[in-house]
Amino acid sequence: MTMPEHEPIDAHFLDAVAALHHREPVDPGAKVVTGSPASGVDLLDLFDAQLGSRHLDLVARKLGARREGFYSIGSSGHESNAAVAAALRPTDPALLHYRSGGFYLARANQVPGHDALRDVLLGIVASADEPISAGRHKVFGHPDLGIIPQTSTIASHLPRAVGLSFALSRADKLGGCHSWGPDAVVVCSFGDASANHSTATGAINSALHTAHQGVAMPLLFVCEDNGIGISVRTPHGWIETTYAQRRGLRYFTVDGHDPEHCLAVSREAAAWVRRHRKPAFLHLRTVRLMGHAGSDVESGYRARNEILADYEHDPLLATARSLVEHRTLTPEEVLRRYEEKRTEVAALADEVVGRPKLAGSAAVMEAIAPTRPEQVRRRAVHVDPEHRRAGLGKLPEDEGPLTLAQAINRSLADELVRDERVTVFGEDVARKGGVYGVTRGLRKRFGATRVFDTLLDEQSILGTALGSGLAGLVPIPEIQYLAYLHNASDQLRGEASTLSFFSDGQYHNPMVVRIAGLGYQKGFGGHFHNDNSVAALRDLPGVVLAAPSRPDDAAQMLRTCVAAAHEDGRVCVFLEPIALYHTRDLHETGDNEWLAPYPGFDAGHVPIGSAREHGDGEDLTMVTFGNGLPMSLRVAARLRERGVGVRVLDLRWLAPLPVSDLLHSANATGRVLVVDETRRSGGISEAVVTTLVDNGFRGDLGRVCSEDSFIPLGEAANHVLLDEATIEKAALNLTKR
Repeated sequence: MTMPEHEPIDAHFLDAVAALHHREPVDPGAKVVTGSPASGVDLLDLFDAQLGSRHLDLVARKLGARREGFYSIGSSGHESNAAVAAALRPTDPALLHYRSGGFYLARANQVPGHDALRDVLLGIVASADEPISAGRHKVFGHPDLGIIPQTSTIASHLPRAVGLSFALSRADKLGGCHSWGPDAVVVCSFGDASANHSTATGAINSALHTAHQGVAMPLLFVCEDNGIGISVRTPHGWIETTYAQRRGLRYFTVDGHDPEHCLAVSREAAAWVRRHRKPAFLHLRTVRLMGHAGSDVESGYRARNEILADYEHDPLLATARSLVEHRTLTPEEVLRRYEEKRTEVAALADEVVGRPKLAGSAAVMEAIAPTRPEQVRRRAVHVDPEHRRAGLGKLPEDEGPLTLAQAINRSLADELVRDERVTVFGEDVARKGGVYGVTRGLRKRFGATRVFDTLLDEQSILGTALGSGLAGLVPIPEIQYLAYLHNASDQLRGEASTLSFFSDGQYHNPMVVRIAGLGYQKGFGGHFHNDNSVAALRDLPGVVLAAPSRPDDAAQMLRTCVAAAHEDGRVCVFLEPIALYHTRDLHETGDNEWLAPYPGFDAGHVPIGSAREHGDGEDLTMVTFGNGLPMSLRVAARLRERGVGVRVLDLRWLAPLPVSDLLHSANATGRVLVVDETRRSGGISEAVVTTLVDNGFRGDLGRVCSEDSFIPLGEAANHVLLDEATIEKAALNLTKR
């Protein structure tokens, strides 16, 4: 496949600069020189970053045509974002969208020793030598540059940016370890089309909601408005109409093809946010050159005259004109620099195409989630002498055995005591103490800096956690109900679970997301409060999914999750069965057999991926979790009266599954009944059965599940939820007794 020697925008730039010979010289005393907000040095630095970004785009297209490059969403027309980088410091965290080549190169020029052109090219060719993602994806990022890699396709990084802005000052108070400056400004860029996504509008609302309460929110939103999203036009004036008069949001606007004004306004915006610690919105008007991506045929939805009209708003050409007008460079010098950069980028491209690629699945997957079980164990059980003297992990003698809710509450308190970087937050968790009282008393004991209520928006709750982790905290957010997670699940799927992968383990999202869920509530039901769908959580690489049933397990498993977040930066989801929160009895009223003593730190921890076996029967293994555990234990007791020996395996961890314990328990009886309270399709039993088959289990195998249905109100819920009669019948059929 052949490519033209020059892309149209490339040829236009060359012709337009050559034509500058015919312009009248500018009067050296004119205001454009003496009153300019930018010096010649500023413009030269800006031009160098813009040149590099443009030639990276051009060579990316050529590499793609030769099937040697794999990503060509370019920054052409957006190179004015280099001015935003020039207005900030390398210690200001940046979360950038995918047209940020100019910003990346300008930021790299602020930190000596970085070959930013080579960095980007290594990403384009998917080389394992690429310094941020090791070739897993072409993203702009580098720890030394304060640029946190984002995929940013639908502004999904904005909640994280809001969370980081919120967490910076809080982390400084709580001893969070981070590399951001003491008066850092968070910058977050996105396109005009993404500005309409609910994630973006929710994040901006969250920032304003927080600042309205007097809480520091040093966040610069940068909307790079090129007027089109792939092929769909943004209505003219829409961004200005929406944000220019937004109360509480300082608005700045500038044309990207006015480099001097761009530098001045960017500096003004950054300085305003740094001084006031409030959010601001920089509306950077840009153009999109060379289409959306390499495969995009822009002429299919834009008229030729419209495309050509944008060439005159090329920020690279505008900076070249300013340099010539200021007599910093002659047109010949501009063209020489342009061609020298082309030669430099081309030579680097020829070199990087031969660099090593990721070799094998192990290399690809090693950055998904580091796992260091011994360090996690030590962290989970360690109590320093000061905390031990204060009674950490011990109960008053008269408190007695606890319910599941009480055990979780006590475990949260212990984590808050022993590490001031731990924070607990969510809807209603502070003053009210949670809908079910699970966080009751924590705010009073530990204060509003560490235990606080959020606005009613799950995307913002998870974004706060994502940002808090980057600020050196250990966040424990609560999602009030499992059904409420689904409208924000991309914050786990697209953001939390991918950061380590896209940064080659250089950035992590430590968090323990507590979610009240599953079915079997009595007297308060319906779909949103009885949600048994966990499919959205099961297939997130590296994300831990814990499902405790017993109070003692819950306390120790929560300890393990916090330790894994702290030590390995793991994303853990802690799924709490609502119906078991306040359960006290197992077999009959008053037996108190679902209560358990609080396990002290000397009792150890529950390793990730380890199950718990109840009983040692040799006829049948019942594999279950959550509400299925008490149901299975009751069924097992009745079966034993009929001469059937049953052991019940509580999985406890739904991801990763406890494969070793599962196989041991299954092979001990040769018969397995999977008791799954989730849905037949997409439920846990699918994974359990598949795991057994894949690992060579050849015994009798069956499963019982809830129906593929939403859960209705009242007694009708019993028609679709798994019940004990169904479990018992299946167990008897499997054992033929």
